[in-house]
This record gives sequence, C-alpha cells and structure tokens, in this order.
Amino acid sequence: MSRLQRGLNSLSTTGGAGAGASQAGASRLSMSGSERNSGKGFDDLKRLIHSKLVDKLDLSRVSDLAGDTLRREIRLVVERLCDTENPLLNRMERERLIDEVLDETFGFGPLELLLKDPTVSDILVNGPFKVYVERRGKLEKTDVKFRDNEHLLQIIDRIVSKVGRRVDETSPMCDARLPDGSRVNAIIQPLALDGASLSIRRFGANPLKLEDLLNFKAFTPEMAMLMEACIKARLNIVISGGTGCGKTTLLNTLSSFIPHDERIVTIEDAAELQLQQDHIVRLETRPPNIEGKGAVHTRDLVRNALRMRPERIIIGECRGGETLDMLQAMNTGHAGSMTTLHANSPRDAQARLETMIMMAGMELPMKAMRQQISSAVDLIIQANRLQGGPRKITSVVEVLGMEQDVIIMQDIFRFKQLGIDQNGRSYGQFEATGVRPSFVPRLESAGIKLPSNLFQERVLMRD
Repeated sequence: MSRLQRGLNSLSTTGGAGAGASQAGASRLSMSGSERNSGKGFDDLKRLIHSKLVDKLDLSRVSDLAGDTLRREIRLVVERLCDTENPLLNRMERERLIDEVLDETFGFGPLELLLKDPTVSDILVNGPFKVYVERRGKLEKTDVKFRDNEHLLQIIDRIVSKVGRRVDETSPMCDARLPDGSRVNAIIQPLALDGASLSIRRFGANPLKLEDLLNFKAFTPEMAMLMEACIKARLNIVISGGTGCGKTTLLNTLSSFIPHDERIVTIEDAAELQLQQDHIVRLETRPPNIEGKGAVHTRDLVRNALRMRPERIIIGECRGGETLDMLQAMNTGHAGSMTTLHANSPRDAQARLETMIMMAGMELPMKAMRQQISSAVDLIIQANRLQGGPRKITSVVEVLGMEQDVIIMQDIFRFKQLGIDQNGRSYGQFEATGVRPSFVPRLESAGIKLPSNLFQERVLMRD
C-alpha cells in the first residue's frame, strides 16, 4: 500500500470531532438547485477540499514520486474528498473542482488555465481581481480572479521560489522564470499600490522556428538567407527593438543557424533562451540575499565567460556596463556573438550602446566609444511591434565603420509601412535597397555563396 493510499484511507476514516466537522462542512457547502451554480459556494467547497488535502496528507513524504504519478494519485484523493464533502456535484462541476484543486496544489492556481492556452502570449495581473492577456497582438480582460491579494502573493512566491528568488517587503521587485522558460516580473506592496502585480511573457515549450516567422510574415526568405549567412560566417549581430517586439524570439530563431560543434555561453538575467545546440553553457545572474550581499551581475558573468573558452557569447539583453565587456569580447576573438537591446531604430541603438558604455564607469572619449562599436558590431537587426500587433523586422542594417567622428550605417533591407487596414493593423512591404554589403567577401571566404540578385533593388513582399 502506497503512502498516498494510506493517506487516502486516513481521509476516509471519520470519527469523533473530525467526523462532526466533516459532516458540518458537507452540510454547510451542500449545493443543489440555484446554490449549485453559485460561484461563492463552489469557491468555498474548493477551499475546504484543498485545506483538507494539505492538512491531512504529508506531501513531503511522497516527494520521491514522479510528477505525473504524484498528480495521478493525489487526484484519487481529491475525488474521494469530493464524494465525501458534496456528492451532489454534477460531472462537469466535479471535474472542474478536481482540476482547480490540483492546480492550486501543484501548479500556479488560477493562472494554470491561461498557461495552458497556446494563443496567450502575455499574462498581466493587476491586483487579485484584474487579469489581462494578449492574444494575437490584442489585450483583453479575462474572467480569471484570485481570492484576494494574499492568494496572489502565495502564487507569486511559488513562482519565484522555484528559481531561488524571493519577493517580500525588503525586496518587493523580482525577475524570475517559469519551468517552460517564460519570463516573469513581480512587484508587490508597498511599491504596487493596488495589490501585487505580475507580468508573464510566454515562451512555449516548442519555440517558434524559422518557418513559423516566415509564415507570420515577420521577414522575407531573402532576409532570412542573409541573416543565416551572417551567423554562419561569424558576424557580430545586435538585435534592437522595443518592448514586446519579439527580440528574444528572433534571437532564439537565429541561434538555430549556429553550427552544433561550437561552444556557446549564454548570459541572462532570467534564463529564457531556448537554444537547440548541444555544447552550450547557460549562466544566470543572481540577486543579493536578504543581507544585501552575494549579488552576481551580468558584467561579472561576461568577464567569467571569457575564461571559459567560448566560441560565441550570447547575452540575452545588454542594459548596463556589461556592454563594454561584450564589445571588447567581440573585438578579441569571440566573433559571431549576439545580444539584444531596447531601441526604436538602428541609430537609436548606436546611441544606446554609447550610453551603456558610459555606465561601465570608464570615461572614454566619444570617438573611442564609437570606434569600439563600429569595429565590434557588423549587423543591426531592427524589430518593431507595429500598430494592431504585427511584429516585423523593419530594417537590416550594416555597420560600415567610422568617418571622422560618425558611425556610418547603411540599410540592406527595410519594411515600409503603407497604411492601416480596416482592422486597425499596419500593412506595408519589404524592400531591398539595392546596396551590396561590404561584408560579402567575408561570407564568400567562409564558403557561403549568396544569389547575385539577392541585393537587387526591388519590392520583396507585400504584406
């Protein structure tokens, strides 16, 4: 007899005060007629069954069971509790109750329903009673609610504690991730005035592939051909874009072109990259402990990565002084490295790189900073989220070098917006500018031949 079965037997055994309490609970929460459809009665019953499950069954004693086995056997316990506490539930209510109790016990409570929906790309929780999602580029309010702010805090704590993070009054902000790699940000009171706030950027278990992005018309086959050639020829690439424009998704997709025999080191604040290569070392920053010590920043990891014999370094996002270390790595034998940053255009990306270099605390002359950037970065890929939700690569730009004190860049491909359709979505066309990149000889020396008409000035695709 398993431990869970012994627990089940103990739950089925009634006597003395326990039996009286159980009968009282069943009587109090019995639902029939109009009461059966009462949300309050359903929530009360769910809370009672979950409480009994946690109180009576020592889950720590069955931690050696596999997740699916544990959930299956616990389900038997919950089914017995449902029959004991309220045998009048119909089949749909019973199944819903069992699923929600299991989600509350093993998952992330009310969020599980949204996390199982593949059409949801963002989950935004503004306090316990307002939950929004983004589907196909549009925000919409859902019927999902938490019992109260305390319930929401419990779910947040469950999420962040799984990756060794914490969120409390002394540390009210936290970045974390879900088991599938989805990015999580939580902020609680006293900083969040109307209750805890939770933001989840979804990354599915099956990351989007090149074919998916081509089907979504995020870019054209010609642009994909050039980006693949640049990665295989070990050009250094910066992916620039605003919040939610698909930078990380694009970085994941482009990384699939890296040969499988190369050693890659990835550095992230919260690990969300899903690279498919075999030889990969994943590094993640660490926040300070409760005493304010022990923090490990991105810059520390970049410096350490240089001692790990990497062939390529991929930084999930540059946002501070680590940018200088990244550029120096690109300039000193780690060609083919990639990173992302927040900027609205390639020229803004250059200015942001300069600002982040200054955050390293070194007083470099402007010309020296720009020389670092122009010699390290070969290609800037600009992604944008357009009106109505479509995400596009709006320009692929080559960094040519310096002329006096100015970095010279030229567009190779670009997206030209032509208007807004009747659904409020932007539409336009992808164009080749007719400029032949100066790095084409580097591609050819790496054994990569591109079609002679690839850079011919023309419209590539109308969206």
